[in-house]
Amino acid sequence: METTLHIGFIGLGLIGGSIAKSIKRFHPDIRICAYSRTETTLDEAVAQGIVDVKCTKEDPQFETCDYIFLCAPVNDNIAYLSWLKDHISPDCIITDVGSVKGEIHKAVHEMNLDSHFIGGHPMAGSEKTGFNNATDFLIENAYYMLTPGGEIDIMRLTAFMELISSLGAIPLVLTYEEHDYITAAVSHLPHIIASTLVNSIHKMDTPEEYMKLIAAGGFKDITRIASSSPVMWQQICLENKDMISKVLDEYIRLIVQAKCWVDNSDEQEIYDMFAASREYRNSLPDSNKGAIEKVYAIYCDIYDEAGGIATIATLLAMNNISIKNIGIIHNREFEEGVLRIEFYDDEACAKADKVLSDRNYSIKMR
Repeated sequence: METTLHIGFIGLGLIGGSIAKSIKRFHPDIRICAYSRTETTLDEAVAQGIVDVKCTKEDPQFETCDYIFLCAPVNDNIAYLSWLKDHISPDCIITDVGSVKGEIHKAVHEMNLDSHFIGGHPMAGSEKTGFNNATDFLIENAYYMLTPGGEIDIMRLTAFMELISSLGAIPLVLTYEEHDYITAAVSHLPHIIASTLVNSIHKMDTPEEYMKLIAAGGFKDITRIASSSPVMWQQICLENKDMISKVLDEYIRLIVQAKCWVDNSDEQEIYDMFAASREYRNSLPDSNKGAIEKVYAIYCDIYDEAGGIATIATLLAMNNISIKNIGIIHNREFEEGVLRIEFYDDEACAKADKVLSDRNYSIKMR
């Protein structure tokens, strides 16, 4: 990779900041200029040695960039294209990091920027936001979906793929229509399902809220993403409404079909439904990051005695293992252990498993 590249960033939040940090980690000689609406964010990025040049919103520095990453909200990115189209070098590639691609690709086409645009969507994230929570490893082993404009030269696409690969991510080239359909199915639909499932329990609960009381463990796991930002998912549903509606149609058909099987006590169809889902689910790879952030948790069987949790927490702390969350599971019908411990990454989870197993604790990982 050339060390003289000049890369610009519009926005330095969690994703933009993480990409910028990854670039500096692997290619310290690359020159980065950036603009952020928050001045303190730019100052911090400069202080950390991530950003070389602070920019204003419409700064001449962007005219010299080889790549420009648009990392602001979708509507802001589209608005920014209006200025960029007249202020980029002939060989500049503009890219974005949005989770929906159709809207920005249509704007790119209307502005005759098809030969300059490669849509991007790193399949990585966190419940945390902002530059302060950005890391230089957030996109490692994550699929990085690329949706090139219709007039992108293959050599320029290849060069951008090599840059993404050099950051530890896994580039995957799709049309923007394919991207929006796939993410509607594997990311947007699950969030809608989780939200409606939580709302259904809320609506059906008894006056004593017994459903809420016992909805621990598995229920909280499968509905975890319902705690995501309502504003963000409202925007995604509006931006990708056609594809989301398409996958919802198929999901509703499957739900109605399942209801018919239950109503008719169709033993074989019910069994086949669970067997097929189990087989497909077990075939999903564990090695790479996917559309939804992975949870790193273990389940530990312990006696209900004074100091039991404190002993485990102390053991982990003595081995420099940070705990993200810890709690007792009172509903053990489908759980492997009474104590659920969640960690920040896979390395900490595996290390905790070994530390506790070596002390003869019964551990299950999920």
